[in-house]
Amino acid sequence: MTRTASESGIQSAPALPGAHAIFDPESFLPLLDEALSGVKEPRDIRATTVARLVDARNSAMDDITAGFQGHPRAARETVRAIAMLTDGVVTAIHHVATTYLHSQHASSEAERLAILAVGGYGRAEMAPGSDVDLLFLTPYKITPWAESVVESMLYMLWDLKLKIGHSIRTIDDCLRLGASDMTIRTSLVEHRLIAGHAALAHELGDRLWSELFEKTIPQFVEAKLEERSARHQRQGGQRYVLEPNVKEGKGGLRDLQTLYWIAKYIHHVDRAVELVAMGVFTRDEHLAFWQAEDFLWAVRCHLHLIAGRPVDVLSFDMQVEVASRMGYSDTRARRGVEYFMQDYFRHATRVGELTRVFLTALEAQHVRSAPFLGRLFRKRRKLKAGFVDHHGRLAIQNEAEFTADPLNILRLFEEALRTGILIHPDAMRIVAANLDLIDDTIRSDPEAIRIFMDLLLKHGNPERSLRRMNELGVLAAFIPEFEPVVAMMQFNLYHHYTVDEHSIQCVAALAEIERGEHPSDLPLSSEIMEAGVNRRVLYLATLLHDIGKGRPEDHSILGARIVRRIAIRFGFSAEDVETVEWLVRNHLLMSDVAQKRDISDPRTLRDFAKAVKTRKRLDLLLVLTTCDIRGVGPGVWNNWKAALLRKLHLDTATILENGMEDLNRDRRQNEAKRSLRHLLIAKGWEAREIRAEIGRHYDNYWPGLPTETQAVFAELLQEIGADEIRIDLHPDTDRDATRAAFVLADHPGIFSRLCGALTLMGANVVDARTYTTRDGYATAVFWIQDAEGHPFAEDRLPRLRQTILRTLSGEIVAREAFATRDKPKKRNREFRFPTHVTFDDEGSDIYTIIEIDTRDRPGLLYDLTRTLAANHIQIVSAVIATYGAQVVDSFYVKDMFGLKLHSEAKRNSLEKKLRSAIADGAKRAEDKNA
Repeated sequence: MTRTASESGIQSAPALPGAHAIFDPESFLPLLDEALSGVKEPRDIRATTVARLVDARNSAMDDITAGFQGHPRAARETVRAIAMLTDGVVTAIHHVATTYLHSQHASSEAERLAILAVGGYGRAEMAPGSDVDLLFLTPYKITPWAESVVESMLYMLWDLKLKIGHSIRTIDDCLRLGASDMTIRTSLVEHRLIAGHAALAHELGDRLWSELFEKTIPQFVEAKLEERSARHQRQGGQRYVLEPNVKEGKGGLRDLQTLYWIAKYIHHVDRAVELVAMGVFTRDEHLAFWQAEDFLWAVRCHLHLIAGRPVDVLSFDMQVEVASRMGYSDTRARRGVEYFMQDYFRHATRVGELTRVFLTALEAQHVRSAPFLGRLFRKRRKLKAGFVDHHGRLAIQNEAEFTADPLNILRLFEEALRTGILIHPDAMRIVAANLDLIDDTIRSDPEAIRIFMDLLLKHGNPERSLRRMNELGVLAAFIPEFEPVVAMMQFNLYHHYTVDEHSIQCVAALAEIERGEHPSDLPLSSEIMEAGVNRRVLYLATLLHDIGKGRPEDHSILGARIVRRIAIRFGFSAEDVETVEWLVRNHLLMSDVAQKRDISDPRTLRDFAKAVKTRKRLDLLLVLTTCDIRGVGPGVWNNWKAALLRKLHLDTATILENGMEDLNRDRRQNEAKRSLRHLLIAKGWEAREIRAEIGRHYDNYWPGLPTETQAVFAELLQEIGADEIRIDLHPDTDRDATRAAFVLADHPGIFSRLCGALTLMGANVVDARTYTTRDGYATAVFWIQDAEGHPFAEDRLPRLRQTILRTLSGEIVAREAFATRDKPKKRNREFRFPTHVTFDDEGSDIYTIIEIDTRDRPGLLYDLTRTLAANHIQIVSAVIATYGAQVVDSFYVKDMFGLKLHSEAKRNSLEKKLRSAIADGAKRAEDKNA
């Protein structure tokens, strides 16, 4: 039977402003008493109580949830409503335990019991999946009666499926344990009476403040801040972690709660707004605190409701659902989830600012020591007029004089970088409150531009000032075109940072190269920087290369137009304006050519050289490309990408300096043959054997492979039998890959089967070449990496060899084996990668290039190559570029007659089959794993 709200004890009139219907003990208890009248057995009393409470609590939670879904950002009312509902449940259970199960007609002084909420529940803030933390307080050692009451209450709470955290303590226990255990002490800061003996609870509060809290303020503050630092490190140390922990992460709820705990411990405040009157926060700062707290609680509540359990990590799949529930929607330019995460990161940044302000106030009150900054061992630099050293940090001498000249805002960052002193939070506060002083006049002021460019170019570590300027809003105020990308998330698995943080990471990478920190890892970039480049152009292009992101237009084209305006405003020469604009428009060109094209193909090199035009641009683009890839995130840059970029730069530089004749195909073939001849002579080969080896290959074999690989094939081909399969697996550490070379009798589909065999072992194919000899053997070479982007470990190579042989012999059917492992991971499913298939006849003189851009999965390459083979398409080479969950596979192909794929009808038919193979493979995996 369905009960009405009044029958379940639900009040429709909210007890808190804006709250939803709340469980009300005064309405519920008479109904419960009526239901329990005549029930004698303790078991039946508990069962009846739990049954009634389940109905009442579910009705109330449904109402709270419905109200929250109708106002999906009204978290403050929601978390309080859940806490009040829990108060009602605990009160009702206490009533049953003390009235029906363990009633007392006369109690002694020792048989007093108070039930207190502690922790977040004590603060009256509960998400749908929060624990119910209870303190059962007794004056002395617990009596049998109190023990029975506690036991009965816990059983009923557990029967309600609530997650209970409980302790049974005396007041003396609380003082003793609170003195030695910071977690217990923190929970006691927020204790609140729910039911039972009020005087006992008041006594606890009085003694906690007088005997513990007031005597240990500095100790508590330092412990909480140390705990905060350790927590941040555990969560990755970055505010812009793309799957943040809403509760524990940097800029999350726990940071706000830490401020609240410290404020309550020192000032006895109950709400953050009280800190305004005390001068700790301004009204605007409190508003930021309030808005961040409300936003973060809303996110956490949605996470719990979506998962049906306590979940605090905002994973990629959860981000999409939470964004939708909070009313974010897609536009032509960006997905709703990206707008949502941008708001999230902006709130997290404000939490960081508020923390700095608060810590400064603590230092002023001498309840926290200023951090030691190591200045005792650093040469003291004289500060410029208007600035002072305050406890080892750069402070403003006179606020009125400082704000009288808006240029002082930029001078503050210049002085901090010049002296190496950290900026005082009070100075940051003044800057944040006066951003409106940076207007169009300041933005075009030569002195302001001089200061900004000096920040980039003069002191060797520009990222330090850029990051602080960005957090305080100064960077977006001085370059307003940068504001849209501040805290902008890129919803994919490739980029580890928001757009603004990525840009700053790229500048940091550039500064590291210029400081000479990577001479062995980045010899070419280091050499270019050491030889001298236009630093103004390069640093500005590096900082602003992604400034066009987040809008419908191609971000490289839009960004180039934006950067042109900025460079003109900054007073760059016409030539430098053109170069900055060109770099931003083409900042992806070198990376795309190196990773998505066969850079041994003369046409690829010729077209790239035409696009670049000059050696100066080539050098600048190489350094920018290197910094862009290194700034994506940890582990993205590797020796494979470095080797590709170095080779592309070397070959293009040769063309630019010596002319296009260096790409003459006959000349390249003769050079390759001559190199192989010398190597084989060194290995002891006879002239007759060398002539036979060189004569067995077609012309296209020679320019496409390194001489070392051709020598491996020469040895594998020696006296090979018709049914023999020969394999050479060799770690190529210079390229961070394993080279897998195969020689066997050629037949249709062999390339596809090799792809399947390699991928079944968890190998990521990054490059592949396959050729047929004049006497009918296939020579195929793959460069493969393990899941971490490195060469396969030596001890894995025998098993890899065995799997390949079993697959080639038909013992393992790759298509069936992939079905169980092709399913996308749950956290990756929300990424959208629409499939694009393009045919390019212009990118190569001999081959058609088929480029397929789609979602990656383990069996994809096998499905694509199998489809091409089934349609009599010869694959000569494959270049694989992976960007997180996205992959771009480029195949250099010919038809069965050795010609390009000119027929539009055949192209359309092949595209349909490739798209079908992609979709069918994904569906097959879903069905198999359902």
